[in-house]
Amino acid sequence: MELFDVYPLYNITPVKGEGCYVFDESGKKYLDLYGGHAVTSIGHAHPKYVKAIQEQVSKLGFYSNSIKNPLQKELADRLEEVSGVQDYSLFLCSSGAEANENALKVASFHTGKDRVIYFENAFHGRTSGVVAITDNENIKAPFNLGHKATKLAFNDTDPLKAEIEKEDVAAVIFEVIQGVGGLDEASSEFYKEAAEICKENKVMLIVDEVQSGYGRTGDFFAFQKHSIRPDIITMAKGMGNGFPIGGILIDNNISSKYGMLGTTFGGNHLACAAGISVLDAIKKENLMQNTAEISEYIKEEAARIPEIKKIKGRGLMIGLVFDFEIASLRKELLFEYQVFTGASANKKLLRILPPLNIKKEHFKSFFDALKKALKSQTKKIEASS
Repeated sequence: MELFDVYPLYNITPVKGEGCYVFDESGKKYLDLYGGHAVTSIGHAHPKYVKAIQEQVSKLGFYSNSIKNPLQKELADRLEEVSGVQDYSLFLCSSGAEANENALKVASFHTGKDRVIYFENAFHGRTSGVVAITDNENIKAPFNLGHKATKLAFNDTDPLKAEIEKEDVAAVIFEVIQGVGGLDEASSEFYKEAAEICKENKVMLIVDEVQSGYGRTGDFFAFQKHSIRPDIITMAKGMGNGFPIGGILIDNNISSKYGMLGTTFGGNHLACAAGISVLDAIKKENLMQNTAEISEYIKEEAARIPEIKKIKGRGLMIGLVFDFEIASLRKELLFEYQVFTGASANKKLLRILPPLNIKKEHFKSFFDALKKALKSQTKKIEASS
């Protein structure tokens, strides 16, 4: 049987990971500066992560949410402690798209309304409700187009206020730092005004921290820099270091009822064991502090490279902007220098999303490779012109 062909694949087969590196089937070592879309938060095969999963699966890997699972409460308490957010409740699921779907559902239940406002260059997932609020028409099937969703310009509260005053909006959702969209971040004034407009009109503010959360920006959540309090916070990718887990934090002012949300695999024993080990590593290894320090180093080194025209993002959610499209550069970094990097909707932006325990020496080798690759790219551009 053939696999359904929806992914363009590089001809590389990783079989092993260790820290910030992955190894292919021939033993070749690659520096992982992409972490599989910001998923690998504490490094490949982190020993405490591996031990936590091994010990849990040897006891009980799964049972449904019809029984008590104390690991869920332990994860919730640890999350509150490490993140610093308080007076929320946790619902666990299995992915970022599922987290955002459930967030929209909670908002609609709470408000009794059904329209959602999202923003240009947003990416919130591929399932039915959240792909409708993702700014990419190419991935929307006719089935997805029946949702009441309104796209607005990012970083402009005037149209936002006008739409909310129509009194049919259940929720406003945004990524504080847009991931797939190209690492754009609006002003603090925008976030604060948007939060205030939502509060005044009893509209739910949902902050999508699926990619930017879990210490990736140097804060635990990206929104914390802007001193706002969302009604609902969604999270996933870095939450399980590769084990599928997602969740939403729901303000305690929002009431729950039996049957309102549900999931088969969300919050299972293995997922919770993985999630707890990630939070322990973030705290005990000071990974948010490391993220902030390494980010400064990246900015200093990038500023010395004239081909880099702009640096976007925060922490270890970084975009390096060039004045040419970077597809060829990414391939050269991967196949000639064995460095994984990412792309985005901005075809001139190289996306960096490494494990949070990465060190300066890893980035030194990256910048050495980047300089060599840029010289090669310049020669190719000159030869073709």
